[in-house]
Amino acid sequence: MTRTLIRGGLVITAAEETSADVLVEDGRIAALAAHGSACAESWTAERTIDATGKYVVPGGVDAHTHFDLPFGGTASSDTFATGTRAAAWGGTTTVVDFAVQQRGGALREGLDTWHAKAEGQCAIDYAFHMILSDVNEATLKEMDHLVSEGCTSFKLFMAYPGVFYSDDGQILRAMQRAAANGGLIMMHAENGIAIDVLVEQALAAGRTDPRYHGEVRRALLEAEATHRAIALARVAGSPLYVVHVSAQEAVAELARARAMDLPVFGETCPQYLFLSSDRLAEPGFEGAKYVCSTPLRPEEHQAALWRALRTDDLQVVSTDHCPFCFSGQKELGRGDFSKIPNGLPGVEHRMDLLHQAVVEGRITRRRWIELACAAPARMFGLAPRKGTLAPGADADVVVYDPHARQTLSAATHHMNVDYSVYEGKQITGRVETVLSRGEVVLDRGTFTGRAGHGRYLPRATCQYVM
Repeated sequence: MTRTLIRGGLVITAAEETSADVLVEDGRIAALAAHGSACAESWTAERTIDATGKYVVPGGVDAHTHFDLPFGGTASSDTFATGTRAAAWGGTTTVVDFAVQQRGGALREGLDTWHAKAEGQCAIDYAFHMILSDVNEATLKEMDHLVSEGCTSFKLFMAYPGVFYSDDGQILRAMQRAAANGGLIMMHAENGIAIDVLVEQALAAGRTDPRYHGEVRRALLEAEATHRAIALARVAGSPLYVVHVSAQEAVAELARARAMDLPVFGETCPQYLFLSSDRLAEPGFEGAKYVCSTPLRPEEHQAALWRALRTDDLQVVSTDHCPFCFSGQKELGRGDFSKIPNGLPGVEHRMDLLHQAVVEGRITRRRWIELACAAPARMFGLAPRKGTLAPGADADVVVYDPHARQTLSAATHHMNVDYSVYEGKQITGRVETVLSRGEVVLDRGTFTGRAGHGRYLPRATCQYVM
């Protein structure tokens, strides 16, 4: 039996804040007790971590990453080895990545491919969603098998015709299947058919710069697709989770559905909370660094996103981490914005950026942990093992210094990408020490983890309670 004792910190979960010591035994939380109490003072351990003046919080759960994802003739630049290492630096101890079904192929083939990419490479624990690129009788039956094995969520796309796109009939059938087997449908909600028309028209008119990526992917087309996805889910009797919500009009659709007590959920991402479409218009080709889908929106959309995070009309903040280097990858779209690989880096900075929102008074400390840890764990069948600090939970623990100052930069980040979308941004708060299943993987700013420590996590079905 190995024991670690974390003393003197302010323990913050989604439910409460308390000055407590945390006892870790054999990779799990064994007990919590008030600091200075007779119980806590009686504990002994092989290792003691002094958290005086610091926060002690659960490891983050990032439910939306894309490591080693083929896209547009290239692949995202973070592998499972580099991406999970960067996640650990940022206080995230669990990621849920996306396995991809190739058109004409089986779900099993796609899932096996992603298992092969991840096995023995991950510094932290991981799980998979399944992207459905080809909905047919065979793949609908496969959904049942995957749910029984612990791959319990399925992503469909209303965007990217010819690549990932599913029409309304295919979406309805997948939702009906999920309603029967307990799976959760995740939706990329943009009207891809209409967007492709606008892309064609823009290019024909000579509008080729990165700024036009945001202009053709209009907010109303995100809202329309969100509305349509909700309607299809109601017909199917299926819960629905809308990924990377960026537009205030789409937020309004989700809020309307939740006011009707429908099982409709949504996530947003730090880039939509802290960056705006002005970045896409940066001089030269610099705007390509900020190309992602859904796109960055004008700054006025941010207020609606923050409000929805406070009112629980949005439940989760994930990163949609899908990095492409500026040199040699983003540059593929010079002269044609539609060829710029879609995606931004961010897995390392989610916990810090949300803490900055606490500093600025946008959310509370407990809401920070709810959005980054507890809600994604419940949403994707990882609770109570992940997302909280309670006896029996995995000892995924972050000692967080709320007073440290840092400047985000590509020169200091650990993601495998040659730029930072937050270059020069000054924030307050920094991850100091990270435990993954009781093993110290970041020790006061020194990485001590290893590839292969991370374990694959079969998941239960959605545990989220509205």
